[in-house]
Amino acid sequence: MKYTLLAIVSFFIMACKKEGSSSKTIVNSGNDPNFTIVQNTDAELISFNRKVSVFGIDIYAVPKVEDVKLLHAANVMAQYLDNNEDGVVDNTAVLDKMLENKAFVIMWKSESDFPNTIPEGRIGQDLGNDETNPSWHTNGHTGNFDATLEEIWHIITASGYSQAYPNIFGEYSGTTLTNAMDVARGGHFETIPTPYPSNAWYSYDDQTCDYNCMATEYNYWAMSSILGAQENRLNEIDNEWRLNTKDLVESTDVDVFQLLTNSTYKLPTVLPDGTYKH
Repeated sequence: MKYTLLAIVSFFIMACKKEGSSSKTIVNSGNDPNFTIVQNTDAELISFNRKVSVFGIDIYAVPKVEDVKLLHAANVMAQYLDNNEDGVVDNTAVLDKMLENKAFVIMWKSESDFPNTIPEGRIGQDLGNDETNPSWHTNGHTGNFDATLEEIWHIITASGYSQAYPNIFGEYSGTTLTNAMDVARGGHFETIPTPYPSNAWYSYDDQTCDYNCMATEYNYWAMSSILGAQENRLNEIDNEWRLNTKDLVESTDVDVFQLLTNSTYKLPTVLPDGTYKH
């Protein structure tokens, strides 16, 4: 979660400049039937030696990122965007916005892997090799959590949903999402309250996380809880989020539950596990 803030607030910007690219297939040690790892030659992210494209969205990796983890991230993104796994993106308006904003993910091994220059005209998100844990899914949702579920959802909401439906999922004051968040936080706070009101169930306290960042995190906590990702994690997360099950979100955070289960927006209903079947 700490790297989410770095990615959204400090690392990436929105502007307008087209990148040229060409690529060639390289050895795919992950043996994935859905995605092919190719050599990256995109000039502004040249320190990332390879990438995978998911419905046109690039996921880049530095040399020390494991192939299996790069491919896991690709499968999770595919499952979020094509949740019924029929080979067709569920919400084309969201994908169109992601493509328009040249959305991308970088995968790193150490913080020194972050590039010195920021790609213009693109919205991005970072994901660490060591926080990418495919085994969490096969171990009954126990052990080291798979942060892929968080970081991939962040890029989909920040570059997709929030821009396809700005009045609904916009990450600024007065949208349907942030109105619900104000209730969840016990009030409208542009800065972190100390302490949060006693009736708050969302109490993220990273002082570097502004209001927009809070909305990004809130969307993730609510969506992942509805999908079942947080059921075994209450002791790990209750300092910032206390509705760790679908039933708790439905009974307590009524507004966000209605929003995130509204079929109009074709949001995921099944938690990705990194095994895209199409």
